[in-house]
Amino acid sequence: MNAPSPVELAVLRLREMVQARRFAPALAAADALLREVPENRDVLYLRALAQRHLGDTPAALATLDELKRLHPGFSLGYQERGHCHVAQRRAPEAIEAFLRAVNINPALPASWGMLEGLYRMTGDTTNAALAAEHVATLRRLPPEVVTATSLFSDGDLVAAEDIVRTFLNTHGHHVEAMRLLARIGVRRDVLDDAQLLLEAVLQMVPDYHAARFDLAQVFIERHMYARAQEQAQHLLAADPGNRGYRTLYAMTCVGLGQHERAVTLYRELLPGAAQPWELHLSIAHSLKTQGQRDAAIAEYRAAAAARPDYGDAYWSLANLKTYRFTEAELHAMRAAEGAPGTNPVDRYHLCFALGKALEDRAEYRESFEHYARGNALKHAQVHHRPEQFERNTRLQVEVCTREFFAQRAGAGDPSPAPIFVVGLPRSGSTLIEQILASHSAVEGTQELAEIPRMVVDLQGREWQPDNPRYPQVLKDLEPGQLRELGEKYLRDTLAFRTGRPHFIDKMPNNFRHLGLIHLILPNARIIDARREPMACCFGNFKQLFASGQEFAYDLGDLARYYRTYLELMQHWDRVLPGRVLRVQHEDLVEDLEGQVRRILDYCGLEFETACVEFHKTERSVRTASSEQVRQPIYREGLDQWRNFEPWLEPLRTALGDALVRYRGPATA
Repeated sequence: MNAPSPVELAVLRLREMVQARRFAPALAAADALLREVPENRDVLYLRALAQRHLGDTPAALATLDELKRLHPGFSLGYQERGHCHVAQRRAPEAIEAFLRAVNINPALPASWGMLEGLYRMTGDTTNAALAAEHVATLRRLPPEVVTATSLFSDGDLVAAEDIVRTFLNTHGHHVEAMRLLARIGVRRDVLDDAQLLLEAVLQMVPDYHAARFDLAQVFIERHMYARAQEQAQHLLAADPGNRGYRTLYAMTCVGLGQHERAVTLYRELLPGAAQPWELHLSIAHSLKTQGQRDAAIAEYRAAAAARPDYGDAYWSLANLKTYRFTEAELHAMRAAEGAPGTNPVDRYHLCFALGKALEDRAEYRESFEHYARGNALKHAQVHHRPEQFERNTRLQVEVCTREFFAQRAGAGDPSPAPIFVVGLPRSGSTLIEQILASHSAVEGTQELAEIPRMVVDLQGREWQPDNPRYPQVLKDLEPGQLRELGEKYLRDTLAFRTGRPHFIDKMPNNFRHLGLIHLILPNARIIDARREPMACCFGNFKQLFASGQEFAYDLGDLARYYRTYLELMQHWDRVLPGRVLRVQHEDLVEDLEGQVRRILDYCGLEFETACVEFHKTERSVRTASSEQVRQPIYREGLDQWRNFEPWLEPLRTALGDALVRYRGPATA
């Protein structure tokens, strides 16, 4: 464990002063500390607490306003606001503040206790009884679990995990502590551990619906939608009218491609919804996936109307790629993006939407400014470490040699059914998928998570980023184990298929795992979708991804990622010659039929005219290019990046010789 920083030590001393009720020196210390760290959450909170106890409630509320602006999800800030309103004898405002606190953090006995008293004082006996029930529930729980839950709710994951692990090591199995540890695992993206913990909880208490709900959400996060749907059905059998369970079931329908069913379910949930904008957005996404563009636009607009600063609604309109904003919508976006109260997530969604809207108006300088601002906001929230990918690439080169593959020839499942389309996002992979899915023998699915999930399992639960098990662990796999992994992949993808001889897995990042794919599925087809680096990288820079692709929010990181991608693909070409078909996006646009014939020949498929007329194929498409692949091919998009060339010199410099070596040798 790292030693506390000077600021952390100063905050600890400040907290001790407040706990000792030495409020005047605490306030002086907080003021001094804020000059050094003006946005520190804990210092602002302790300052407000000291101000209230010194009788300066207006000053405390002003401090809490700043705390709310900087840290809108901090529950103790709302609890302290409630105490301030109590001091001012403003019961309605106090109730509202305490409710905000417990909605963020249900493990706040002080807020629940204050709510019970306030409700009784105002004659609301029903809500007073509910608050009292929460107080009683928290009293029944071990104090360590309550404290850890409170820390977890406010984002202090390390402290929460330390407390709950120590408690479990001392007291053994405790379902609430185990569930909390699973929730911490979900927040830290350790989903396999979270799954095991929740499954153990349900073995102990099968009717623990909250744990089952959590487990279903873990399955959704792991793209295990069929298993998630089983859990949702179990919950609905116990409580058919529960809105949360119904929403959960609709989400599993989306994951399984059952979009018509999902739309019906979401529409049924709209009457009385507390946050109707989220339902409108979900409906629109499913309609977009099905190709119902006009209906999707209406729902995106309904989402924006329900909450005018809802950045995701505007970005989703922009992400149709073919939508053009009205003057009124542009004005609304500018107003919301510039409003001081807009939260960071909505702000960066609005920035990306404004970037696209202004690009469509040929206002390229201001468009780039908004793209850059949106990327900077998003980049501040992600934790991309390019050296991890680069280290993994070096290890792949060391482990996956030509001799290594020769020694394992004939292992794996012999099925020729899968067709993998890999590469960087925004490289034309959706177009290749649409072309192939237009063939009578090929099924288009989606970006399947089975290979990445398999890699996580191979990494093991004690994954160390500086000393990873994968890909070295590939050396330890026996031929029978490789075949079992291939069979597992085919079995796990059945939920997305309807029985055609071939199916497409279009997870772009699978290019990092072609060695594993070759070992477990030696007869699968692999297509590398590649695009000119300036166009590809800037296309990613303009794209706000729903999840993952954390390299995409900085031009330097993008160039570094592209160069490492080239290095790894060149390695696969050397050790698996002829195994991968490279499809250059520019060539596909310039010579559609010739490239389509080349792709089909590689896949062992007869030529079908429908593949050239791919835009007529009706199917669900879930990626950002869904609207573009429903139109005939056009070459105007190839050089769109040149409109921004004056601001892209840093990208060009960082790409270096990738600008000329990206085509590489012809393969397959």
